[in-house]
Amino acid sequence: MAKQILLYNLAANVTDDEYKDYVTSEKGPLLDSLQSVKKFELVKITGSLTGEIPYKYVGITHLTSLDDFMQKDAPSQKFQDFLAKWTTKVSDFLILFGEEIY
Repeated sequence: MAKQILLYNLAANVTDDEYKDYVTSEKGPLLDSLQSVKKFELVKITGSLTGEIPYKYVGITHLTSLDDFMQKDAPSQKFQDFLAKWTTKVSDFLILFGEEIY
């Protein structure tokens, strides 16, 4: 199964509680409504063995396929509007794609 993995921090003006409210009321439901999305998960990193946390949030989007996402949902106006709003709430983000092994 294809995955989109986002590593990021929040923008300086966004609190963890504000972001949680945004994710539960807007981001999560929107992503879950896309045809190419099977499931969306968000993990808030709370610790590390080394003490270093380069990214505080990890978003994992389980996709039907990368092609479905990139060709159908990502270019849609609904997703582009979401992306424009989301990028004002985060900083230092890295977007990765992969395939589930196990």
